[in-house]
Amino acid sequence: MAVENGEWVLHGMDWEDPDRIRSWQELILWIDEIGFLPLFKNDVEGFSVEEHTVGLCWWTGDPAQDPWEWRRLIAHSGQVAYGKFFGKKAGFLSKAWFPHFANWRRDGYDFDSRWDEGLASTRQKKIMDQFAAKEELSSFELRALAGFGKEGEKNFEGTVTDLQMSGYLLIRDFRRRRNKRGQPYGWPVSVYATPEALWGYAQTSSAYATDPARSKELIFQQISRHFPAADEQSLCAALGQSR
Repeated sequence: MAVENGEWVLHGMDWEDPDRIRSWQELILWIDEIGFLPLFKNDVEGFSVEEHTVGLCWWTGDPAQDPWEWRRLIAHSGQVAYGKFFGKKAGFLSKAWFPHFANWRRDGYDFDSRWDEGLASTRQKKIMDQFAAKEELSSFELRALAGFGKEGEKNFEGTVTDLQMSGYLLIRDFRRRRNKRGQPYGWPVSVYATPEALWGYAQTSSAYATDPARSKELIFQQISRHFPAADEQSLCAALGQSR
């Protein structure tokens, strides 16, 4: 998605294109095949949901056709991971490849070990501590419990995004708030969880025996197999990490 002549433009496929992705279930199959897929167009040609769907269907609210709605359905399914993993922008990771992503981005550290080594911020610690008591927390619940607000910690969104980029959090669902009578209201908000809560510690940490640099190398090789024209610079830009 880019700004052209002052307007947001989606670079998608035509409705009649036989190669376009037609459902969220089909999108999951493609994510599982590639392993990694940003939501929007980036420096690697074709490496996004945007470029393989119909632009006119976005933000229509139709779960059968709208890729913006698909991200909610996919996150809720738990079949693949959704979150801000690519240069602080949203996208998907397959269950099979998430361990190498976590190993690379965590640099081999569980969060507690990262904190003990002085590599995590106090803000990150306050957020991660909340998941010891509850596996899933909506953004407004997490913000309040972790002490963010007018009189408390600042930069909640940035801190949560950094934790997703590091492989410690993901977006598990999108849900609307409920009033005292249990009735939903407002726009759906992000519901956060740890990858360990979604898939278990054994799965999430299964690449820890691999050197993190090797996990990064394997990830680049996997994406390059599907997008052979991408060079290292464009891959680094798309993934949001320096070389």
